[in-house]
Amino acid sequence: MLYLLAEHLGFPGLLNLIRYITLRAGAAAVTALAIGLIIGPRFIGWLRVRQGKGQPIRADGPQTHLAKVGTPTMGGLMILAAVTASVLLWMDLSNSYTWACLLVTLGFGLIGFLDDYDKVKKRHHAGLKGRTRLLLEFIIAGIAAWIILHGSAISTELYVPFYNGPVIDLGPFYVVFAAFIIVGFGNAVNLTDGLDGLAIMPVVIASLAFFVIVYMVGNAKFAAYLGIPHVPGAGNLVILTAAIIGGGLAFLWFNAPPAAVFMGDTGSLALGGALGTIAVVAHHEIVLLIVGGLFVLETVSVILQVFFYKRTGKRIFRMAPIHHHFEQLGWSEPTVVIRFWIISFVLALAGLATLKLR
Repeated sequence: MLYLLAEHLGFPGLLNLIRYITLRAGAAAVTALAIGLIIGPRFIGWLRVRQGKGQPIRADGPQTHLAKVGTPTMGGLMILAAVTASVLLWMDLSNSYTWACLLVTLGFGLIGFLDDYDKVKKRHHAGLKGRTRLLLEFIIAGIAAWIILHGSAISTELYVPFYNGPVIDLGPFYVVFAAFIIVGFGNAVNLTDGLDGLAIMPVVIASLAFFVIVYMVGNAKFAAYLGIPHVPGAGNLVILTAAIIGGGLAFLWFNAPPAAVFMGDTGSLALGGALGTIAVVAHHEIVLLIVGGLFVLETVSVILQVFFYKRTGKRIFRMAPIHHHFEQLGWSEPTVVIRFWIISFVLALAGLATLKLR
């Protein structure tokens, strides 16, 4: 909004600074952080009053989690408010990538909200039916992928780490591939959100990594030097990644152990979908699986657990997702969370290393 206003006025005086995307990115992070910290206490208090008993806690889960009864959920609404306000204020709203990312972020956030609302209202863990939820997610992701593909000069070629140039042109199947990445990563982050602070910090770390990636992809000189695809206009998404970082840190202030609020599906689906969409725009879908390797690990642990249990009647892990397995081994919750943060940070560095190793 401010960018379009300054552009309309011809960037006079101090408004000329708004030209610089790095300044707007920094401002977006600070704006989202400030909004989150300011609205947090009252918003959490409001959730407590409205939800009463808060999010249902699994009776078959780790016994230490029973102490969390009464903690409100849907804290993702706080993140979405901070991120959306910051994005609308600082991004170039004429950029089609902006609207594709906002569509997924808010659309997935709405699906997550309906799921959380159903759980809180009916006091069980079912939420929306799985097929209904996936169908809605794929519709939103498909529309976003179509906007990305047809509203810009982006190609349908697939790039992989450690290889200079595209490996295959997916053609019309690119929309399906992109939708799968967006939906898959949204649900991967959702599966990871099971301990206080476990999901939000890796999301912030992944956003930091993609802050660098989309900046490089959006700059023709850097992209040519690194041998990565150049996507004109993709650099504008550094502001979205910065807003996620700011909003995520504000949420972590209240979500740090012991959590005063859970983000719920409202936040985890939205943030995962946003990162998936950013990766699609940057043509770094495979790198996302490295940067967000922690989320992939959590998802694979659930798939393996279900597959082997149905085939053999035995479990690979004591409990899935895998963070619960380590709790059952006797690790304290803060130990699991901090060690998973470290893994996430190392994987983000590995993902960034692929920019040059081509």
